[in-house]
Amino acid sequence: MVETTKLIHEYLRHSKKFPHVYCPGCGHGIVLGSIIRSVHHLGLSKDEVVLIAGIGCSGRMAVYVDFNTIHTTHGRALTFATGVKLANPKLKVIVVMGDGDALSIGGNHFIHAARRNIGVTALVLNNNIYGMTGGQSSSTTPENSYSTTTPYGHLERDFDVVNLALGCGANFVSRTTALHAQLMDKLLTKAIENPGFNVVEVLTPCFTQYGRKNKFKNVVEMYSWYRKNTIKVEKYKELPEEKRAGKIPIGVFSDKQEPGFEEKYGQLREKLRSKK
Repeated sequence: MVETTKLIHEYLRHSKKFPHVYCPGCGHGIVLGSIIRSVHHLGLSKDEVVLIAGIGCSGRMAVYVDFNTIHTTHGRALTFATGVKLANPKLKVIVVMGDGDALSIGGNHFIHAARRNIGVTALVLNNNIYGMTGGQSSSTTPENSYSTTTPYGHLERDFDVVNLALGCGANFVSRTTALHAQLMDKLLTKAIENPGFNVVEVLTPCFTQYGRKNKFKNVVEMYSWYRKNTIKVEKYKELPEEKRAGKIPIGVFSDKQEPGFEEKYGQLREKLRSKK
């Protein structure tokens, strides 16, 4: 408890700690704690870290943490992050986005940030819904589920964040849930240290906008659903195809050490300067 209190006072802005905007049971607060613990574990100073967030519930994290922060426009967090990383490659850049922010309005930026392999950590808080703006369906809303914009059932297929990141060439690709906080700490610590574009998807419950419309009695039941339906990726790969249905693999899916775009850009710049 003492250690937790110490970290709160050290890394959160004193005028912004409480009350926060998150609903009771929301996993975003757990993610916020994981970011703080990971930065502390790595021994980074607050001046070495930049946290960039877009619009939505997840966007408030840029207001709460006492790092260099940017609370930017919807879907454009990765664009700003690319500019920051190219301007000062020494900075550790963490980008916090919701599923709508990252993959709906920001989907094109996500694809090309991964393709470029720009050296930032993309943290996608996936609650399957637009939580702050009214409960509309997003790019990760599961097929046949309900939202304010799909009251008769969602007809579209949803994005798999991990598969999308893998297909676009991200260096480090991982998934966890807000329930698996210790795993989240390990994945986020690894992602911040790793070169290139690194993705950590966090499945986090939104009972207010998603759970109540989809037959969850309370947020505890949503966390229980995560416990029941997630499985370590190593065990998932061992299962026969017919037993994989309904199971969500969590863990590390890709762990490459390829240099980030900013590193290659810097090398090219020095090469051209030396020729002059």
